[in-house]
Amino acid sequence: MTSASPETPATTPVPTTSPTVTPTRSAHVVAQAAVAPAFRWSSRRVTAAELGKSWRSGCPVGPSSLRAVSVTFWGFDHRAHTGTLVVNARVVSAVVSALRAMYGARFPIRQMVPISAYGGDDNRSMAADNTSAFNCRAAVANGPKRWSMHAFGEAIDFNAVENPYTLDGRVYPPNGKPYTNRSNVRPGMVVRGSAPVRAFSAVGWGWGGNWSSSPDYQHFSSNGK
Repeated sequence: MTSASPETPATTPVPTTSPTVTPTRSAHVVAQAAVAPAFRWSSRRVTAAELGKSWRSGCPVGPSSLRAVSVTFWGFDHRAHTGTLVVNARVVSAVVSALRAMYGARFPIRQMVPISAYGGDDNRSMAADNTSAFNCRAAVANGPKRWSMHAFGEAIDFNAVENPYTLDGRVYPPNGKPYTNRSNVRPGMVVRGSAPVRAFSAVGWGWGGNWSSSPDYQHFSSNGK
């Protein structure tokens, strides 16, 4: 550092303040992820009244075989939320293990409420981008009518809008049509190698996205059907 010359009087430095830095969105997301609450879950029995129109007499499983599993999930808003899935009691452990892995990977889920909130109407639930499990209904498929794996409480549909089901040129739900282009991967989409596929493969479940003639990207089930 040089001293001031005789011709140039020395000046007193003017204190400066550090500029205010506005965190970027990515920094904000990282900060939130760092302090995200731990994954939690609980399971309880359900009643026929709670199941509402998603169950009726003659279904392949009764309320006593089902459990309401509440879990922590990661939302599209980059925050932790609590949702509930109704599943068969015998798959609770596998489902919790897969959802724990998905939460750890910060895979976003739009919402997660039992389909009874939509009167057991699968179309309404899908249009709302809901993630759901048990629903006593037939499979949406060609060929002889048969029970869906959802009717056994052994299937889960994730982010129905981002992961539509295509059958005979129809898209379920219709508002999921922009996501039929699977090469343009956006948040919430289930694609090969994604967190949901890895998590459910690890517990022995199959993914509907592997179906050759009518891929069902939202669908996971204990037997792959």
